[in-house]
Amino acid sequence: MFNSKKSKIDPNSTDTLIGEGTHFEGKIQSEAGIRIEGHLTGDIVCTGDVTIGEHGKADSHISARHIILAGQVTGNVAASGKLTIKATGKLLGNLSAKELSIESGGVFQGNSRMDNGHDQPAEEKRQSGAKELELKNDDSATAALNTW
Repeated sequence: MFNSKKSKIDPNSTDTLIGEGTHFEGKIQSEAGIRIEGHLTGDIVCTGDVTIGEHGKADSHISARHIILAGQVTGNVAASGKLTIKATGKLLGNLSAKELSIESGGVFQGNSRMDNGHDQPAEEKRQSGAKELELKNDDSATAALNTW
């Protein structure tokens, strides 16, 4: 009646959906893709892809293969592949990604770290960690660029 063999989960498929009008609190761990169209409070750990839809809002830290933000995320985001912030997307937090794309109109407020999969030698890490660039304009606004 029931097949005892476990089928392999496809990380390219969307298996979990938090629909519009739904509020979920808690941690989600998944091997398949996740799409958030509602409101999520809690962390996401996913070996597949995570998509935050235009009406989606997540107050969480997200770790996934590829991440697409068309809605709002407040928290840190780590993509082992590509992070895309759409024109309607907003990320308020730090990011770590192998590849980053921000469409015109997309918002990112935080620090970024580009991971290329290669470890930096210790000497380079020490030197680059000390680098900081400050830019000042007439409005006395300050921008800092920190490199790892």
